[in-house]
Amino acid sequence: MNPTPPVVLTFAGTDPTSGAGLQADILTLSSIGCHPASVVTAVTVQDTLGVDNVMVFDPEWVEEQARAVLEDMEVGVFKLGMLGSVENVAIIAEILADYPDVLLVMDTVLASGRGDELATEEMQEAMRDLLLPQASIITPNSIEARRLAFFDDSEEDEENASLDECAKRLLEMGCEHVMITGTHERSLDVTNTLYGHKGHKRSWQWERLPGSYHGSGCTLASAIAACLAHGLTMEEAVAEAQEYTWATLKGAFRPGMGQYIPDRLFWARDEDQKREDEDHQH
Repeated sequence: MNPTPPVVLTFAGTDPTSGAGLQADILTLSSIGCHPASVVTAVTVQDTLGVDNVMVFDPEWVEEQARAVLEDMEVGVFKLGMLGSVENVAIIAEILADYPDVLLVMDTVLASGRGDELATEEMQEAMRDLLLPQASIITPNSIEARRLAFFDDSEEDEENASLDECAKRLLEMGCEHVMITGTHERSLDVTNTLYGHKGHKRSWQWERLPGSYHGSGCTLASAIAACLAHGLTMEEAVAEAQEYTWATLKGAFRPGMGQYIPDRLFWARDEDQKREDEDHQH
């Protein structure tokens, strides 16, 4: 019998374009050699332009899906995406608490790429109170980091806050690491920064690619989860996941009228191209 690849269990909403959400998680985890188990939290109606409608699953359905998998398989890492409701946040927090040794990667999904709201203020509060204290790492973009860190303060405080201050506040809420991505900042390059306790901080700079991408955040968080499932340290996993995500964005394609979709299987197409080139040479 073949060895079982590491199992990552993702909780997320579906995306019929496979650009973001559950399908993006499954593509990414598979591409990096993991077995993706999945729990559907919501079904969305969306295209590459944005989200038009959401049907949120009842928490009982979410719990039954998760328990069925967890009682059958050994899960190495949990990955959270769009959760859909306060009730779902609460039940997922209960499930995770039963598996304290399993690492948790949390993509703090608050809105779609177009800006469609996907998390109410009550949901954000529940995420901060119930999920952040259990997270091994959260991966907000700079907008999400400011919203989560300054939820009690004025909009002016939120807009003027430094990302270092945001990370400090988020770490104080209980998560072990915070990875803030800089795609939404007005900078020439994209700077992504990993923060840990005791002031540990490491930044990476990436060439800013043209275009707007559907599912880049899902890809990065799932790639971190996959690398952790393979046994990498947090810093190694974050570094490798960025390499992978940047390559998916560089190879992105535009199948619809909206955003580009990251090519999570870029390496397979690279190999096909190499074979074609070799065939031509012979």
